[in-house]
Amino acid sequence: MSHPPKPRGTGQGATDLWSAVKKTAGRLMAWLDIQPPAVLFTLLAAVVLIPAAGVYSFSLIQKRTAPAGPVEALAVDGQAGGGAWSLNDQLPVVMGPGSLLSFLETNPVERVNVIYKPLTWDVSERMVLVESQGKYHAYYPSDMEARIFTGKAVTAAWAGQLVFIPRSELRAGNLRLIEQLDARFSGARPQSEKYAWLSVAGGLLSAVLVLGVLGFVVMQLKGHFKRLRFIEPSQVHGSIDDLVGMDDIKAEVAQIKDQYERRAEYAEYGIVKPFNVMFSGPAGTGKTKLASYLAKELGLPILFHSAANLETGLVAGGSNTLTRILAQATKRKRCIVFLDEAQDLFMKRGGRRKFDDDTSNTFLSVLDGVRSKNGAEIIWIVASNFNSETMQMDEAMLRRFQMKVDFRMPNQEERLAIITHYLGQRADKVLPDLDLRHLVAVTEGRSPADLETIVNQAGITAVQAGGLIGEATLMQAAERVLVGNVNVETTQERQRDRRIIATHEWGHFLVDLDHERKLTHDNWEQMLAEVKTIKISLMANPRTNALGFVFHKQGVNLLKSKGDIEHEVRVLLGGMANEELFFGEEGTTNGAHNDITRVTKLLHHAVGEMGMYRKTRLNFGALGQNRSDGGPDVDEETRSIMEAQSERLYGETKAVLAGLMPLTEHLVGKLLAKHEMSLGEALNEIRSFESG
Repeated sequence: MSHPPKPRGTGQGATDLWSAVKKTAGRLMAWLDIQPPAVLFTLLAAVVLIPAAGVYSFSLIQKRTAPAGPVEALAVDGQAGGGAWSLNDQLPVVMGPGSLLSFLETNPVERVNVIYKPLTWDVSERMVLVESQGKYHAYYPSDMEARIFTGKAVTAAWAGQLVFIPRSELRAGNLRLIEQLDARFSGARPQSEKYAWLSVAGGLLSAVLVLGVLGFVVMQLKGHFKRLRFIEPSQVHGSIDDLVGMDDIKAEVAQIKDQYERRAEYAEYGIVKPFNVMFSGPAGTGKTKLASYLAKELGLPILFHSAANLETGLVAGGSNTLTRILAQATKRKRCIVFLDEAQDLFMKRGGRRKFDDDTSNTFLSVLDGVRSKNGAEIIWIVASNFNSETMQMDEAMLRRFQMKVDFRMPNQEERLAIITHYLGQRADKVLPDLDLRHLVAVTEGRSPADLETIVNQAGITAVQAGGLIGEATLMQAAERVLVGNVNVETTQERQRDRRIIATHEWGHFLVDLDHERKLTHDNWEQMLAEVKTIKISLMANPRTNALGFVFHKQGVNLLKSKGDIEHEVRVLLGGMANEELFFGEEGTTNGAHNDITRVTKLLHHAVGEMGMYRKTRLNFGALGQNRSDGGPDVDEETRSIMEAQSERLYGETKAVLAGLMPLTEHLVGKLLAKHEMSLGEALNEIRSFESG
């Protein structure tokens, strides 16, 4: 039996409100922590003076409007007496002599007409016409005189003749009379009444300024300063043992732990440097996880913050954020501060945006400041994807770090251990006795995070298929993660393009296979294990905008010989060479653009940087590293040698493929029919073709 959802109660609403109040208060306190005394004094004065000014203004209005009650009662009584809203147009009007109160006390009065026009909630423009001895005596009382007049109106002898007349309710003839009086006696009217709206505008402007200041503070709390929250050791899930492999890196971290726990003993040997640690390496190698596990083992709270978010677009935004982080860390005394994505902090200062240098300078002072007693037990861990081989670091920043831990991609054994570890977490959903050699080979150069993603994707595929995770499922997941989503619809109806793509891809494959056949002496089992190609596909790959692709293993040789480079160039040129053999020079396409680009870089590396094909071994490429455009400086001799070697290798590639044209035609037909072929299927087709 289904039950209707329970209504959101007032208790839940009160809890949410209290949580929001606590969150705002926390941000306010964090912001106040980094403000100088002058700013704090100004804010305190504003907090005290603004309410005081409001209370004073309210009390003043109350005092000014207090006598209005009895006088308004007189106005009602006057209206009830009949003829309260009319004036006698026949009586002459003169400017009253002396003051209004003096005239009322010394002359007989038949009627006192107060004609008023409201300007604001407590200010009105008024004129008094006193009917006495057959004339109207006109008065324009000042603010002070009007207040005295109002105070005496209740008890004076002329109170019974007092009548209040709204100017808007006068008859047309009476209104013309008043307008004539205004024009005639304009110089005698109180000037304060004319500027009533100016005072209102001033009040509104003051209110806008106050709201603007409050809005600025709110924006600072909401946008300029992200919420800083420490994660307690008990909130960290897992342990350092969950990081499979990485024994060398974990040993480095163990030194940090030992030095922190026995810092008094280390100090006896003069080791009193602050705990500044730099993690560097590719993304996904476990820097954040390792920092979390270190915090858990040391029993320290840890604060995570992205260095990429230090700059907020406001002046000194990064500097203020760092100062606030330091203030929060100093309050906790013993803690870890983890700054991620800190590449910009390590770049050389100067020549960039000034506020970037300001942030770096502030960070330098922060790292130096932890030498003080208050920050002696703060561990600063700064992580970055900085590559010291291609980017120059700031030497002053590097000197601040006591220990530098370089993370790396896992090797073959570590990849196998990582994949086995993640599969072990769902062992009941995995087929037994899996052969993971192909998967390990395919993931050469991939991070532990990529391996976890592949296993997770395999689990998703298995759930959708209603089966268990097997070798085919893992390879399918690896292709999905490493290559991307592919589809056949993009090229399904484009037969010409499909044939060109198939011819191109077989050109790459057959050049590589010809080389492997010579090395293995036609040992097909050995070729099946060692050939890098895993699959040839006519599926379109939106990620690379390619209409086909070859899924292959990554190379394991870190050192490449001259022969290795030449073979790689031949394989890259095989696609265009095969296009030219089958469709003529005019039929070659721009599908080889990426291949030609890679060939150019390889040959420049060989000729310009390694001195191959030269009499001297000089790196001319190093001379162009300081160019503003960042490109290599290719001299005429280097260009000439590169062109000559490219032409030679292209000719050799065409010669190999020319002898394989019948086989290529056969393989193209098979690939067009199947859309995809694995390495095993391709080798079987080749053996079948040659034996037939």
